[in-house]
Amino acid sequence: MTVTSFDDGLRRCPWGLDTPDYRDYHDREWGRPVRGDTALFERLSLEAFQSGLSWLTILRKRPAFREAFAGFDPVTVAGFGPSEVSRLLADPGIVRNRAKIAATIHNAGALLALVNREGAGALDRLVWSFAPSQPPPAPRRVDELPSATEASRALAGALRAAGFVFVGPTTAYATMQACGLVNDHLADCAFRQGRLSGR
Repeated sequence: MTVTSFDDGLRRCPWGLDTPDYRDYHDREWGRPVRGDTALFERLSLEAFQSGLSWLTILRKRPAFREAFAGFDPVTVAGFGPSEVSRLLADPGIVRNRAKIAATIHNAGALLALVNREGAGALDRLVWSFAPSQPPPAPRRVDELPSATEASRALAGALRAAGFVFVGPTTAYATMQACGLVNDHLADCAFRQGRLSGR
């Protein structure tokens, strides 16, 4: 599939056509740089929860996730114990998957350990060190987009070496796309160059 024109006359990646939620996410968030340890921890966590599900499910539940996980503050989440896990497993607003909940709590601890070793911004520096120095050619069709790359495999390996779990190459690449490390808007998408950033 190639870019699609919408009712406002702008050409967008075709997945942005599916729902108003996707359109807003496509226009305002996807592919824009995300920086900071807490923000990247949230994105990695939500991409892990998305595994096996549609991103739309996670997007619609994101406010509930943020409330349930204390804004993804790593200090708070790392301190979650059995009572918090029980609360999360009973919360219909989020994805109630015990393994993914446990991974998020574990990864909060891994983030704190990483920051303790390397200082504030350590996760930001680690993730962004895998941004390609030379962007690949702009994709023209959705079926040209990879599910993983050498860079995402390397990022996943670095995250695992730092103690993170539930971060395979596909989750890592989805994070790279969402957080602006790579620009996977299609070549003819009006939002590829960020010239509509005020929308």
